[in-house]
Amino acid sequence: MGKTVKWSWTSALIGAASATAAAALINAKPKDPAFHLISISLTSFKFNFPVLDAEVILTVHVTNPNIAPIHYSSTTMSIFYDGSHLGSAQIDAGSQAPKSCQVLRLPARLDGLELLTHHAGRFLADVSRREMMLDATVDIEGAAKVLWWDHKFKVHVDSHVVVDPLYLDVIDQENKSDLELRLA
Repeated sequence: MGKTVKWSWTSALIGAASATAAAALINAKPKDPAFHLISISLTSFKFNFPVLDAEVILTVHVTNPNIAPIHYSSTTMSIFYDGSHLGSAQIDAGSQAPKSCQVLRLPARLDGLELLTHHAGRFLADVSRREMMLDATVDIEGAAKVLWWDHKFKVHVDSHVVVDPLYLDVIDQENKSDLELRLA
C-alpha cells in the first residue's frame, strides 16, 4: 500500500509562479491616496462691493501609496461653509510618481458676500470661538500606467477642516478619499 509519489520540477515551478503571481496581485491592489491640508495662507483681499473676497493658498500634502505612477487632469475643489458654497480652488493637471509624496499649492478664492449676507451670525460666533468648520469636496480623474496600459480612475475626496478664522491655522481635519477604477 505504499504508493510512491513522483517529484515533478514542472509542477513545483508552476506552483511557485502561481503563488508569486497571487502575492503580486494582492500587493498591487489599488489603494486610496491620502490628502492632508498643511496650511492656509492669505495672499490678498479683492474688493467686491460691498465686501471683500479673500484669496488664499491651500498647501496640501498628497501621498500616492500605489506601485504605479499616476497622471491626473485639472479640476476644481469646492469649499463650503455651513452647507453653502463659499469658494473654490483650482487643481492643475499633473502627475505623481509611485509610492511618493507631493506638496500642492492650490490658489483659492473665498466669497465674502456669501459669508456675510447668509452666515454673518454664525461667522461672528465662529470668530469669537476661534473655530470655523469648512467642508471641501473634489473629484480627481486620471490614469495610472501599468506596463503599457492606462487604467483610468476617479478619486472622490471629502474634507472636513476646522480652522482658526483669525489666523487661518488648521486646528483639526478629517479627509476621506474613495478610489474608483474604470476598467472600460
